[in-house]
Parts: sequence; structure tokens; C-alpha cells
Amino acid sequence: MVEFAPKGRTYDQAAAANDVGNGILALLEKAAESAKADCARAMDLAHKLSFQLRAAEERARELEAEANHFRERAATAENWLTVIHNGVQQTFFQNVKNSSSNGHA
Repeated sequence: MVEFAPKGRTYDQAAAANDVGNGILALLEKAAESAKADCARAMDLAHKLSFQLRAAEERARELEAEANHFRERAATAENWLTVIHNGVQQTFFQNVKNSSSNGHA
């Protein structure tokens, strides 16, 4: 950095201006470093949250597959109950109807 004193100013004024300028530059550098650190923390957090989101989405897919599996099992069980019910109706109550229509009660 080249120091110069404009005409009409004393050396002390120019030194003071340089000190102020250097102070401002130091503050700007400190602010830039702070902004970089904040950005790095924000990126780390974004990556962490992104990973957690992917894990949650995967778990949701697993749970949906499990729910579908149990829905299918419930539907199969319901169908079997219907088959069993119809079998009981035909086997036991059809015989009762036949017996009562033949006069055997």
C-alpha cells in the first residue's frame, strides 16, 4: 500500500486516514471470514438435514410396503373367512333345511 498525504494535510492526518482505512479493511476481512464460517455451518446443516430426509423417505417407503403387505394378508384372510362361512352354511344349514323339509326336525 502506498501512503500519500494530499496537499494541505499534515502527515498525522494522512497516517490517521491510513489507520482508519486499514481498520475498515480489517473489519471487512473479519466480516468475510465470519460469513464464510456461517456459510460452511449452513452447508453442513443442509447436508445433514438432506441425509436425514433421505433416510426418512426410505423408512416411509419401507413402512408403506409393510402396510401393503398386511393389507394383502387381511384381504386374503377375509376371503378365506368368506369361503369358510359359505362352506359352513352349505354343509350344516343346507342339511338342516333338507331335514326340516323332509319332516325331520
